[in-house]
Amino acid sequence: MSATEHKGILTHIKLPSLEYDGLWDRIIVPAELKEKLLAQILLEFTLRRQIPPGALPIHGLILLVGPPGTGKTSLAKAAASKASHLLKGKTTHFIQIEPHGLTSSAHGKTQRDTHQLLNGTIGEYANQGPLIVLLDEVETLAVDRKRLSMDSNPIDVHRATDAVLASLDQLAHSRPDLLFIATSNYEGAVDEALLSRADLILEIDRPSKEACVAILEDTLSVMSAQWHKLGKLSHASNFQTAADAAVGLDGRQIRKAVLQALASNKDVAMNPNLLTVELLVGALHNTAKSAQRRLNS
Repeated sequence: MSATEHKGILTHIKLPSLEYDGLWDRIIVPAELKEKLLAQILLEFTLRRQIPPGALPIHGLILLVGPPGTGKTSLAKAAASKASHLLKGKTTHFIQIEPHGLTSSAHGKTQRDTHQLLNGTIGEYANQGPLIVLLDEVETLAVDRKRLSMDSNPIDVHRATDAVLASLDQLAHSRPDLLFIATSNYEGAVDEALLSRADLILEIDRPSKEACVAILEDTLSVMSAQWHKLGKLSHASNFQTAADAAVGLDGRQIRKAVLQALASNKDVAMNPNLLTVELLVGALHNTAKSAQRRLNS
């Protein structure tokens, strides 16, 4: 199935996926957080297949919250693929929803499209066996209704949120092989009714200093397959200054800062082996300054 066959579906693949498996070690978050997420996914499929609907307050929804760039989407994909190795029986499918593809300024259209996607398309796929659905930026469709301005089509926004909640309730009751993993950059933007339905809410924070070191080392290690000296950069006596400069940034910003350092001048761009810790530190500082400017603007 192509992503264009059904409005709102960005990706549809079978699991496990080699690409998603590779993300498991690449996403640098505390090991206990990964373990908790994986265990919850497995528990969802174990309980909901065996326990009568309504016997437990389980809704088939996991929510990952945290700042942009902390790896929520990649972690969800990796955990889904990891879980599929352990789930026995039918093939596990994975669908990623693009919420922005469902929103519309036309009266009632967002509500109708959301209902059709969740209760129609997703519901049908969930009849075929285990299905994990990634709902990125869930606040797009389930915005906190208490924060809404009455100036911007509030009735339709309320109805879209109602459609999401009603669909989740119906699917939780009728599709025990369906699990939603939702992400949000800001928990406060998500409607309280959806938060109350989440079986697990995990907070993904910006990386600690130790995690910053691991992210830098991993990024350099990937490139060292082609440019061997990059693999040795993390052993330099002043490498900790780069780790210090990375603190406060998210994982995506840190990895992009490495790329920026490689573009410091044409010589390094042509031969990444010439990268130095000093260039790396400079790029990390510039990234931090740019991030601060955006926050202040």
